Amino acid sequence: MNKQIAPSILSADFSRLGEEIKAVERAGADLIHVDVMDGHYVPNITIGPGVVAALRKTTKLPFDVHLMIEDPDRYIDAFVDAGSNILTVHTEAVIHLHRTVHYIKGKGVKAGVSLNPSTPLGSIEEILPDIDLLLIMTVNPGFGGQKFISSMLPKIRKAKEIIQEKGLGLTIEVDGGVTPENIGALAQEGADIFVAGASIFGSPSYIETIKKMKGILAGS
Repeated sequence: MNKQIAPSILSADFSRLGEEIKAVERAGADLIHVDVMDGHYVPNITIGPGVVAALRKTTKLPFDVHLMIEDPDRYIDAFVDAGSNILTVHTEAVIHLHRTVHYIKGKGVKAGVSLNPSTPLGSIEEILPDIDLLLIMTVNPGFGGQKFISSMLPKIRKAKEIIQEKGLGLTIEVDGGVTPENIGALAQEGADIFVAGASIFGSPSYIETIKKMKGILAGS
């Protein structure tokens, strides 16, 4: 698949989220990454399905919704109804992952599974044929603007090798500390979608930053 940029609105100006989403859409974003946090699974609280539904009216870009919450099964219907196109849950937060993944897919949206930095790939090998997206966290989840954990590069490479060995077509997404300086290395290891928050929303020009990232990806 073509390499894609997914700006994370966790680092956007929350007082003008609709405008921020339109700005990155004009700048060339491919998806909008929405981090949902509950203050339990991760030490932060962000937004719920009501806000996602309101933001859905501002753009036609796919909403890549990352549920960093305890017992996400309780909220799948609400986030689907709010306009999510991809719903990603954490393997560490779900008891019956196979059931959850197939419930999400049964609602007509793509299903993703996320791994924290310390969670081994072996924990999700059996679910890989059933999912659309594997999200590898390159920081510990909970806050934006964290430093990229470089030891995750071999993990991405290993995930790509496993996916290719199994003949699967699923997408690898990376989230955490993605910048123009490391996006090329991430792409070379096998990542397909790059979630970038602070490096885009904290930059003087969203257009120039996304253009630079896409230029690097085109040459990787």
